[in-house]
Amino acid sequence: MATVQRFEDFKVWQMAREYCSDIYRITRYEQFSKDFSLKNQIGASSGSIMDNIAEGFERDGNKEFAHFLTIAKGSCGESRSQLHRSFDRQYIEKEEYEMLCQKAIEISKAIAAFINYLRQSEIKGNYK
Repeated sequence: MATVQRFEDFKVWQMAREYCSDIYRITRYEQFSKDFSLKNQIGASSGSIMDNIAEGFERDGNKEFAHFLTIAKGSCGESRSQLHRSFDRQYIEKEEYEMLCQKAIEISKAIAAFINYLRQSEIKGNYK
């Protein structure tokens, strides 16, 4: 397995980036765009997923990386909860809601698997 040189190379970060773009797209819908609080919350939580993966990678070791991945996973759950509110307020259609929730679940599972991998890895980075 080749050593990853950039966080952009991680599939899970790429998935989070795509999800964040999807969230931005739906927040531009007319009704959604008027709910400033929810729009800002879901934008921030979806962005936090990819940002925490990136920040964790740039830290000095698997323990810190795993810590930031747990934050990213929490942000993914927060974002999914906000999707439920978005659907309940009829800002998005059922099909789009279900598709985005499924994407969030897949990202969360990928992050969990990544955390498990890091915790079991013999390679620890600069700090144990």
